[in-house]
Parts: sequence; structure tokens; C-alpha cells
Amino acid sequence: MEDLPRPVQGPTAKEKKYDRQLRLWGATGQIALENSHILLVNSGPGVVGIETLKNLVLPGIGNFTIQDEAIVSEADLGVNFFLEDQHLGGYRAEHTCNLLKELNPDVDGHFISEPIEPWLSQPDALRPYTLILVTAPVRPAVLAKLSAHADAALIPLFYVHSVGFYAHFSVHLPPAFPVVDTHPSPETTSDLRLLQPWPELMQYAEEKTADLDNMKPEDHGHVPWIALLLHFLEEWKKNHNGHVPQTYTDKTEFRKSVSQAARTNTPEGGEENFDEAVAAVLKSLNPPQPSSAVKEIFTAPECLLIRQHSSSFWVIANAIGLFYTKYNLLPVPGSVPDMKARSADYIQLQNVYKSKARKDMAEVVDSVRFLERNANRSTPIEERDIEAFCKNAAHIKLVRGRPFPVVQAGEKIRWGDCAKSIAQKLTFDDSLVPLYIAFLAWDEFVATHDKDGLGGAPQVPGETDPETDSENLTGIAFKIADDLVKEASAAIDHDEYDRVKTQIGDFARELVRAGGAELHNIGALTGGIVSQEIIKAITEQYVPVDNTCIFDGIKSKSMVIKV
Repeated sequence: MEDLPRPVQGPTAKEKKYDRQLRLWGATGQIALENSHILLVNSGPGVVGIETLKNLVLPGIGNFTIQDEAIVSEADLGVNFFLEDQHLGGYRAEHTCNLLKELNPDVDGHFISEPIEPWLSQPDALRPYTLILVTAPVRPAVLAKLSAHADAALIPLFYVHSVGFYAHFSVHLPPAFPVVDTHPSPETTSDLRLLQPWPELMQYAEEKTADLDNMKPEDHGHVPWIALLLHFLEEWKKNHNGHVPQTYTDKTEFRKSVSQAARTNTPEGGEENFDEAVAAVLKSLNPPQPSSAVKEIFTAPECLLIRQHSSSFWVIANAIGLFYTKYNLLPVPGSVPDMKARSADYIQLQNVYKSKARKDMAEVVDSVRFLERNANRSTPIEERDIEAFCKNAAHIKLVRGRPFPVVQAGEKIRWGDCAKSIAQKLTFDDSLVPLYIAFLAWDEFVATHDKDGLGGAPQVPGETDPETDSENLTGIAFKIADDLVKEASAAIDHDEYDRVKTQIGDFARELVRAGGAELHNIGALTGGIVSQEIIKAITEQYVPVDNTCIFDGIKSKSMVIKV
């Protein structure tokens, strides 16, 4: 009995529960979610904030806290699926928190019903939170304080509008937000080094294509296409002064020569492995060069100077930069696409690539350890993190986060280096920049109006006097657009600018017509989009929006701009 193998362990209850999402962001992403604590500063009708949290509670964030001073009213019952008749007169934060917790018992929820200003004035009020989500309307002073905290604590801040049929959100990420696992499409991840093969790969190809013309039909039709291309590349170089196909004409001619070598007297009328080789010529016969975005990471100031407190990303990036400088190549990822081949031959090919990937990674690990010693880092970086970086080195992404504009009463918006690009996008056909300007005007209106005239709760456009508010909001929006065009020194045709102003006015009037109301379907859709971006920020996987997204629910159209 002692010699019997141990029984195979099936998936745990947790793995079964989160099976679908684990396939998306893996165990490391799930751990990051479970270690997060999200603060929702919920204002206005509060629909989009709760819908966003719903989509984060379900996949299992660790903690959430809702700050919301509102009392549940009849209006809430018409738009918020997390409130019922028995909640009337109670604190909205408390009841939405309790019902959200019912969705997933693994998640801890908390609520704060205290007004935002006195709560924020408490020492370390924001310290526990790893991400902050704010929904409009909110006072500029509050948003500015939250933005300053996000800057200092290097945590993401999301600001969301959902008004009528329109929505918008902006993301304030840390100044250096690196993403290693960007999940590129499989078609872009193969790095087979067919133009720069190493000795073991050439040896494999020579073994599999030896005496190719005299092979038996069953052997000829199972030679892996990688070996076929390497074989025919050597034949090509013999007749072209040692050069590989470089131009499109060369590759077309080379592809034809490979196609002609296939046998047609087979029961299928051809050979699948040769078809795969022909199809791979144009996409596989390219020098394995990293993108300009990856090269910029190697020359970033944080990468060039490694200190004791440098993040592991920069230490590994420096080590891979040294590898690239030495070989003019990135480490081999080690993956091989599926292909027509015998199992033994395919496994042998996989091992050739995996062996090379391990060898390249070992060299990067040595460089990482050297950098760690020089910087007196106390905790060594785990090899699995270095391995993940090596596999994704060609697709790493560095997002340079920046604060989004916080509209202050009576102050011009400073667009900075993005003024010209925003002004250009202003005149694009079907551009949503006019809608973004209308939202900025909406924020400025909120900054200068309150319900009691004594600095109390903010008043939103269309809440009391739609006709007057519409005129005021349109005027504010036109001034913001004029200031943008002037700051960008943009030369815009007069008639074209009149058309843009008409669009801005239409968007402003529609925002006023909504009267600050949130439609549940738009809030739910926006909450789904925002929650996806929050998951990207928490797990540091996929590529997040950089940094503002606008959505037109009437045309079902969205646009991303950087402000």
C-alpha cells in the first residue's frame, strides 16, 4: 500500500468558485484582488458607484468601504437595485453595503455615513485604502484632496460621471505604472528566432529534414513546419550570398519555393505541415526586435539607476536591458505554437525552445542578483517573477499616470502638453471631446452652485431651473472650449468651430435635461467598464485606459483620450 501513488487532488472549493476568472488573471491576480481595499466615495444618485462595486465584489476583492451620507429616498428605489422599501429613511451606505456583502461572503464590507469633508479631515482617514473610486457630483476641494493623496500614496484614483444617457470616467494612475502581463493576442507572442537560430535549434532542424526528398510519405507529411522553414532558409541562403529573404518580393518567392516542395500525390491532395510553413512565412521571417515602447523602458531614469528601494519591475527591466544590449535580442519566451507533427517530434521541439528560454533566464537571474547586491536589497526577487518578465519582455507596457483636471471655480483648466492633441480631436467626425467639455462644464457648475446658497450640498444643472441652467452650462462649456483652442494655438476653420460649438451646446442641454439623474442601464454598463479598468489596475495585468474614457449611450459610442 505504501508504494501506491497519492490520490490526485481535485480543485479546491475556491478554485471551483473562481474558475472562470482564474483563467483570465491567474492566481497572482486573484491574490492581488483579495489583498485590495477599495474606497467608494458615493455621491448623487449613487447608481454607477454601487454597480461598479457589485462587479468587484463578485470576483472577490478583499475589502470595500462605502462613504455616503445620503438618506434612502423614494427616488433611490427607482434606480438602485440594492435598495428596497424597508430601507427608506435609513443610511444608503449601510444598506447598500449589507446587500453587496450578500453577493460574496468572502468579501468584507464597511460603510461610513459621516459627511465627506469632516471625515476626510481626520488623520490617516485614507490610509487603509489601496484604490479610491469617486462618483460625481463632488466638491472640487474634496476631489483635489483625494487626488493629492493618490499622488502621495501612489494608488489609483477613479472619477466617474453618469448623467442621463452619457458617462465619463478618468483614471489617475501612479507616475510609473508598469504592466508585465499585458495578455497580448497569441498571434503576436511567438518569437521563434527563425532568422537568428541558435545551434541546438539548427541541429534539431537538420535531424528532422535529413534526406527530405527521399522520406517516406508518412514521415514527409509530419516534419514540423519550423524545421521545414529552417531547412529551406539554408537552401535559400546558398543561392543568395548568405542573405535571408528580406523584402516582400523575396518572401513571396521563398514562400513559393516552400509550397512547390510539398507532395501533392497524397490522399488529401497535399501536406498540412507544408501549408502551415507557407502560411507562417510572412509573419515568422522577421527580425525579433522589441517595440519602441519596450526600448524606452530600458532607457527610463528609474531603470538606469537601481536603488535599494527600486521596485522589482525596474530591477528586472535593467537586467533584461543588459541582456538586450549584449545580444541585441530579448530572452526567448520558450513557447511553440501548435502544428502538424508527431507527438515525440513536437515535444522534442518544445524542449529545444524551453531549454533556450531557461538558459536566457538564468543569465537574466544572474544580472538581477548582481544588481540586488550592488543596491543592498534585503529581499531577493523571486525567480518566478523574473521568469514571467522574460516570457513577456516583448510586450511589457509602462503607463505614465498623471492627474486628470480638477475643475476649480473661476479658474482656467490647464491642459498642459495634451492641449494640442485634445484640440485636434475636438474637430474629428463623431468626436466625443465636445461631450467631455460639457462634463467639465457640469463640474464647474457644481463647483459654483449649492442647494442652500451656504456651501451645503452641491446643486447639479437642471435640478431647479432647467432653462436658466441650460444657458449657464452652455456658456461655461463654450468658454472651456475657447480656452482650450487658445492654449493649444490651434488653427480651426471658423465654420468647423461653429459645428463643434453646436455639438457642445447639444451635449450640455442634454446633461441639463437629465437633471443629475442616473439611468440604471447606463450606470450598470458604465460600472461594468470601470470595474474592468479597476481590476486591471489592481492585478497589474492587461493594459489600462490612459487616462479618460467618454461614453455616448445614445449612439453607443466610446472614445479614449489622454488629458
